Amino acid sequence: MQRKEKGLSRRDFIKGVGSTVGLIAASSYALPRLFGQTQASEPRAAGDAAQARTRAWCMVIDLKKCEGCVTIDAPPQCTQACIAGHFVPKGQQWIQVYEVGMSGGGSYFMPTPCFQCENPPCVNVCPVAATYRDDEGIVLIDHRRCIGCRMCMGACPYHRRFFNWAEPELPPEAALARYSPLYPVPAVKGTVIKCMFCAHMLRDGKLPFCVSGCPMKALYMGDLNEDVASNGMEVVQLSKFLDANNAYRYKDELGTQPRVWYLPGHGENFRRHADDPRPFLKPVWSYGGTGYDYHPGVWPWGETTK
Repeated sequence: MQRKEKGLSRRDFIKGVGSTVGLIAASSYALPRLFGQTQASEPRAAGDAAQARTRAWCMVIDLKKCEGCVTIDAPPQCTQACIAGHFVPKGQQWIQVYEVGMSGGGSYFMPTPCFQCENPPCVNVCPVAATYRDDEGIVLIDHRRCIGCRMCMGACPYHRRFFNWAEPELPPEAALARYSPLYPVPAVKGTVIKCMFCAHMLRDGKLPFCVSGCPMKALYMGDLNEDVASNGMEVVQLSKFLDANNAYRYKDELGTQPRVWYLPGHGENFRRHADDPRPFLKPVWSYGGTGYDYHPGVWPWGETTK
C-alpha cells in the first residue's frame, strides 16, 4: 500500500526534488558550460574531440545600454571592476570610457578595452617578442621579457597600452598574486601593461571583470568559433546579433582587424538622451586616490572628441 503525506506520495516527492535540483543545476552551470575551460588549461583524455576546442575571443559593446553610469551617479563600473580585479596601478584605465561627440549633435559614451587585433601592430614591432598573440586571439605581454622600449605603445593606433614609469602604487594584497601573462599582477616597474580580456578567467569559464561588473549589461563576451556571446544575463547568436544591430569596429579601415565590435547608441535603453549634459564621474583607486586628471571631451593624446 502506497504511503501518502498530505496527498503527496513518497515517490512523487522524490521525483519533484530531483526535478528542482536539475533546474537549479542547469541555471547555475549555463555560463560555465557556454564558456567552459579551454584547450590551453583543461586536462582531457586523448582523442576527446568534443572537448578539444580552441576559442576565438571577442567583445561586443552595446552603446544603447552604455550611459557612462551617469544614471546611477557612479564612475563607470566596467573600469572600477577592472581596477579592483587586477589591482590596476593608480592612474591607469585598462578599459577607459570616453565621451564622444556625435556629428548631428550630442554625445555618447564609448568604453575602450584593448582591441585584441588579429593583425596587431604592437606585436609586429616588439623587438624581443615580449608581446604576442595566443592561440585564442588574445594579445598578451610577458613582463619577464619586456625591456620597456615602448615601441608597442607607439605602434598601437588605439592608445590602449600603459607604461609603469615608477614602482606601481598597489595595495598589499597585490603581492599575493601569482604572476602570469594571463593575469599580470603585480605590475612591474619599467614594463608595458594593458587589458588582456581577463584571459585567466576565460580559461576557467568565467566572464571578465568588466563584463560582469557592468550594471547595464552593455558588454558581451563572445566566441567567434562557437558563434555565441553573453553579457551574463542573456546568450545571443553572435553573427545575427552583430548583423541585426549594425555593428561596427573602431578604426577598422587601418586593417588591424580588431576583435571588439560596437553597436551604435547613446544610452537610450536607460533613457539617456544624446544631449544629456551629465559627465561621468572619475574612476577611483582605493589605494592612493585617483591620480588621474580627467578632461571631459578630450582624448589623452590631445584630440578632441566633440
